[in-house]
Amino acid sequence: MEKAQFSIIRKQLGKTQKELAALLGMSLKTIHSYEQGWRAIPGHIQRQLYYFLVNQRTRQSDPQPCWEQRSCTVRDQCPAYEFKSGHQCWFLCGTLGSCGGDTSYQEKIDHCRTCKVFQKLID
Repeated sequence: MEKAQFSIIRKQLGKTQKELAALLGMSLKTIHSYEQGWRAIPGHIQRQLYYFLVNQRTRQSDPQPCWEQRSCTVRDQCPAYEFKSGHQCWFLCGTLGSCGGDTSYQEKIDHCRTCKVFQKLID
C-alpha cells in the first residue's frame, strides 16, 4: 500500500489522523509517518484498514460470496466457505483456489488487490 492510498482510505473511513491512531492502537506520529511515506505500511495495518472499509460498505449491501463470483471448485475445503465469509476472503489466511494457499499475508493482499471480488468491495 502506498502512502496516498493509506490517506485516501483514512478519509473514506471519515477519520482524522488522531482518530485512526486511536482505532489502530498506535501513536499519531506513526500515522503521520505512514502518510508521509517515512515508514512502510505493514501488512497487518493494511489488513485492518481494508477490514474497516469493507465492513463499513457491506453493512448496506449483501455482497455475493467469492465462491459464487469465481465459480470456485475447492470451496468446501476453504476457510472463507467454512465460516460463510465470502466477502472477506481477502482477510482470511489459508483460503484456497487461485487466491491463497501457502503465501504470506503480504503476498496474498498484493494478489487480492487485482481480484474483482476485492475491488468490488473497496471501490
